[in-house]
Amino acid sequence: MQIHRRFPVLASTAALGLAVGVTAATADISDTDHPGAQRITRHGVGEVELGATHKSLHRRDLVGKLRHGCNLGGPNTRAAKLRGGLEGFVDYTLNNPRRVTDITVTEGGAAKGVGIGDSIRDIKHTFPHARVDHSTDRTFRLTLVRVPREHGNTPRFTFGVSTGSHHRVKVIGIPFIAFCE
Repeated sequence: MQIHRRFPVLASTAALGLAVGVTAATADISDTDHPGAQRITRHGVGEVELGATHKSLHRRDLVGKLRHGCNLGGPNTRAAKLRGGLEGFVDYTLNNPRRVTDITVTEGGAAKGVGIGDSIRDIKHTFPHARVDHSTDRTFRLTLVRVPREHGNTPRFTFGVSTGSHHRVKVIGIPFIAFCE
């Protein structure tokens, strides 16, 4: 599993506050909780899919210019900012043609109605098999909630929940959150 620290993403991410006027027992998470949010699946978010080439995404104005990626990954790493109603970035393979390896969403996406600003309770309500991982709480100030695929332990996507006073989703990674210093 590739893990990098990407503090600028965490520092610049603002959590959305959601006012929910129903009890947790009757709460129902739906796509209307995040109007305009693009659909997150294990294949990607909106039209940005894992395995797609940078050229095809850039041509459709879904990502920005190719730039250097995480320094910890070596001199050949590349990334690009998301566009088209999404905030975040994509990381690419080390070889040409550059293909998407992971996607990090900080705004504009939701998985079955769960998106930025929701709680662990909302995630567990929608994805009962999600696994909460507190091993990153002190280091990154994020609790990771991994939603596994139907068979196996590899995640479909990962929610990063703030450990601060609000305990809300700040970042969503497909299939994982790429941390970088």
